[in-house]
Formats: sequence, C-alpha cells, structure tokens
Amino acid sequence: MEETEYKSNEDLNWNKLYKVGGVAAIVIVLIIPIQLVIFTLFPPPETTMGFFELFRKNWLIGLLSLDLLYYINNGILILVYLGLFAALRKVNFTNMLIATIIGLTGIAVYYVSAVGFEMLSISKQYFSAESMEYKQQLLAVGQGLIARYKGTAFDVYYVFNAITLILISMTMYKSRDFKRSSATWGLIAGIFMIIPSTAGTLGLICSLLSLVPWIVFSVLIGRRLIQMAKQQV
Repeated sequence: MEETEYKSNEDLNWNKLYKVGGVAAIVIVLIIPIQLVIFTLFPPPETTMGFFELFRKNWLIGLLSLDLLYYINNGILILVYLGLFAALRKVNFTNMLIATIIGLTGIAVYYVSAVGFEMLSISKQYFSAESMEYKQQLLAVGQGLIARYKGTAFDVYYVFNAITLILISMTMYKSRDFKRSSATWGLIAGIFMIIPSTAGTLGLICSLLSLVPWIVFSVLIGRRLIQMAKQQV
C-alpha cells in the first residue's frame, strides 16, 4: 500500500514538470515576436558610446537592446529542459541527463555574458562625471563589457544549447509520446545553432534560419507536454 502511494506521488511530481515545461515552451514562443519587434524598431547601437547615449535617452530600451528579454527567456528555458527530461527520461536516461546538464550549464554561462545592468550603471557614471580622464576610463570599461557581451561566454552558451537540442531530438525519435516531426524540427534548429550568431554573416544567417524550426519545435513539444500532464491526472 505504502509503495503504491509512493509511486503515485512520484508520478504526480513528474506530471507537474510536464505541465510546467509545456507552459514554459509556449511562453518562450510568445516572447520571440516581442524580441523581433524591439530589435527591428530599435536596432542596437554599433558603438559603446552609442549604448551610453541610448541608456541616457531610454534606460528600458537600452536594457532591451542588451537582451533583457533573454534574461527572462533563458530562465524559462530551464523549465523546458526539466519538462523534457521528465518526459524522455525512460527512453534514454543517460542521453537526457547529459543533455540537461549541458543545457543548464550553457544557460548558467550565458548569464556571465549579460552586461545590461552594468552598462546602465557605467552610462550614468559617464554622464555625471566631470573629469574627461574619468570619462575615458568609463568608456574603456564599457568597451570591455561589450566585448564580454559578444565573447566566449555567449558562444559557449549558444553551442551548448545546440548540443542539448540535438541530443534531446535524437532521444525524441525513440519516444512513443512525441511525433517524429517534433524531433525533426528540433534537430534542424540544433544543427543551425551549432554556429554562434556572433560568427559574422554566416552566424547571423544560421541564427535566423534556426528561428522558424525552433518556434515550431517549441509549440509542438509545449502542446504535447501539457497533453501528457492532463492525461496522467
């Protein structure tokens, strides 16, 4: 009796992860068009001084230009990975454990590259500084932050999440709970994401090409995870 109750509670806990992961996937899809509209209407400046000026004019647009929504997006992505781990753990536990660890590590590394609030602070100091020498020092600090924003940490995050997506998709092909089309869309997105968006024109093209399959994948797995949660209530 106690063993049956224990298994029932355990299943319920996994069921909660299905639901949370499914809802999170749909929320991520809703965030994407908002990001696209913001970057279209307010293209990020090309220089550090341009960011300083942007922050002085509108601090919120400045933060959005430095991926404020990505901070939220990647936090939500953690829930998606956990939901998929719960749903696919019985198909290939090792694959899903490795994929989840790599994905979560990539997300943690991403936050190292986030510099939005640091740039906001430096910008305020720059325009309140009286000494030209101090202004030059702050400008140099800002340039260093932008270099970090586009540097190794972001590339590691990007590639790690591509690997995670590929491993999840390969595992999904063997699952009876997900359609092969879901796995295919995820695999296509993961392959395009192998090349970071910071890798010049090629990286930008691959980033844009990965967007559609990623959206389709997120919608499909989001709906499926929510369905699985309802089926096991």
